[in-house]
Amino acid sequence: MSCVFVCHDGAGRVLLARRSRGARDEPGTWDCGAGALEFGETFEAAVTREVHEEYGTMPLGIDRIGVRNVLRGDPVHSHWVAVVFAVRVEPGEVALGEPHKFDAWEWFAPDALPAPLHSQCGASLALFAARSA
Repeated sequence: MSCVFVCHDGAGRVLLARRSRGARDEPGTWDCGAGALEFGETFEAAVTREVHEEYGTMPLGIDRIGVRNVLRGDPVHSHWVAVVFAVRVEPGEVALGEPHKFDAWEWFAPDALPAPLHSQCGASLALFAARSA
């Protein structure tokens, strides 16, 4: 199970990170954050830990916004369940916490997203947009 999070500044912008050559998959794509749920961990604890690891800051607010059944490939070669969260963070406290996985981060308006996006990022951003509408 994975916890996916769309970090935002509370004023409409979302935080995305560009996956580096050291990323597990899809290097060079922009993505929201994610991490595995560890045994015995609550969703909120996992999101807090992962936000801190990836962006060097602590969440100011965590809201569950959806669940995705992720099937990748045709035929399917990867399958997991992603619980998706909107996470408000303080923009001035964000720092690149995992440079071996990401080589840049930036704030974006939802109508001015970068390209290319990670194959799974768009669906998570759509859940965030639906929550904000």
